[in-house]
Amino acid sequence: MTLAFIRHGQTEWNFENRLQGSTDIPLNDTGRQQARDAIATLDGVDWEVIVSSPLRRARETASIIAEGLGIELGPAYDELVERNYGEAEGATAEVIAERWPDRDFPGLESLESVVARGTAAIERVHADYGDRNTLIVCHGTIIRYTLSSLAGRRFDQIRNASVATFDRLGEGWRVLSVNDEPVEEVPVG
Repeated sequence: MTLAFIRHGQTEWNFENRLQGSTDIPLNDTGRQQARDAIATLDGVDWEVIVSSPLRRARETASIIAEGLGIELGPAYDELVERNYGEAEGATAEVIAERWPDRDFPGLESLESVVARGTAAIERVHADYGDRNTLIVCHGTIIRYTLSSLAGRRFDQIRNASVATFDRLGEGWRVLSVNDEPVEEVPVG
């Protein structure tokens, strides 16, 4: 079983450099094209099903990819919603720097909570789909920190409509690629 995280396509808030978080913002036309372009990146694996976060930008990205690959569009999983940034959602980088220079936003969801939700979602998708190769469309922060936790190393920002693959390794998971690029294994010990 191979799984892949795909970050949703661009939204107007992404374009305007606004902190989006769990606010339900739809894709813009660029984001729809990014979703169509991601289909070529997925070549080489026999993908069978695609699931997503329930937020519109993720659900529409999943729908476009499902249609393009001719695969099943599965359900939305609440665990895959993006990190809640509290009062900072919708704010530009300039406003954030002015109001919250330490980035300690009122109502901010902890990274531990985000990783716990991401890990729970992976296990739930695995339980629901067994050995089927499954695509998971969700959001940059949950992808970045969940993969960092699985791999035991830090990853950079996740690009819109990029693909990150991982597979089952014993009782855990092995990260194979991030942002459409292979990940070199880090020797342990």
